[in-house]
Amino acid sequence: MPEISTALPITPNLRLTLSATVRDYVSLTKPRIMSLLVLTAVCAMVASAHGAPPLVPLVALAVGGALACGGASALNHVLDRDIDQVMGPRTASRPVAAGRITPSHAVMFGLTLVSASFAVLTVLATLQAALLSLAGGAFYVIVYTMWLKRTTPQNIVIGGAAGAFPPLAGWAAAGGHLGLGAAYLFVIVLLWTPPHFWALALLLAPRYRAAGVPMLPVVRGERATADSVLRYGVALVGVTMLPVALGTFGAVYGVAAAILGAVLLALTWRLRAHTSPARASLLFHYSLLYLALLFAAVALDAVIG
Repeated sequence: MPEISTALPITPNLRLTLSATVRDYVSLTKPRIMSLLVLTAVCAMVASAHGAPPLVPLVALAVGGALACGGASALNHVLDRDIDQVMGPRTASRPVAAGRITPSHAVMFGLTLVSASFAVLTVLATLQAALLSLAGGAFYVIVYTMWLKRTTPQNIVIGGAAGAFPPLAGWAAAGGHLGLGAAYLFVIVLLWTPPHFWALALLLAPRYRAAGVPMLPVVRGERATADSVLRYGVALVGVTMLPVALGTFGAVYGVAAAILGAVLLALTWRLRAHTSPARASLLFHYSLLYLALLFAAVALDAVIG
């Protein structure tokens, strides 16, 4: 007698539905932001180890850091779904805002990623790295998303600290104590965040205005925002040169920081001279490259030195 299969056939439509669902859950983690933050953590770990760190903690940091960032981002999608619905087609089509993923499922997904991150980092790296990753996610979700973002135009100045935790976690994952080098990397990301984000906010000011979010261009206007971008750019470049002057990082880092910083200052000055969407967009995209290359120089300096 032939055996009767009760398995559900995977039809083309079902396959497409499953693929779309997977893409939606992946998009909850904000992969582009995640990749940059993981890069800063890994480079900080290399610097802390003064060269190539042990493979297992390094992989644990990359995986655990990605899980922590992804989990916090998923919770951000839930909390910002009302804003996303009125900020244009791109954000309105996000999975939670569009209703393709329920808030409760997104919260469960986010908390699962955060829990997995803590377990991976605690077991395979260090407890300090796990706690710092957890603190960074909590700061992003509770302090920035739930409080600062909707209450003050200085939201990103303070909230930028959330993105500065991954380098601390990376430094701690190498087993070393948090010292001057880790502090420099924290402050660098903290000062980098306002000019980076305000360049984007200049492009999205009408959408933030429609959503009632008090971003700096909405509250103080384009010119004041461009002035602030320049001031923070100057402060950022100045701080990036301090580790060279004090001998914390070496010549490879110093040359890279000087060249990258010169380009950043030129772009911030051009934006202040004429606040156009094209110049704001160029600064925004360059700032992403700037931070990635600067941290790569931190790691390369440690390997060569």
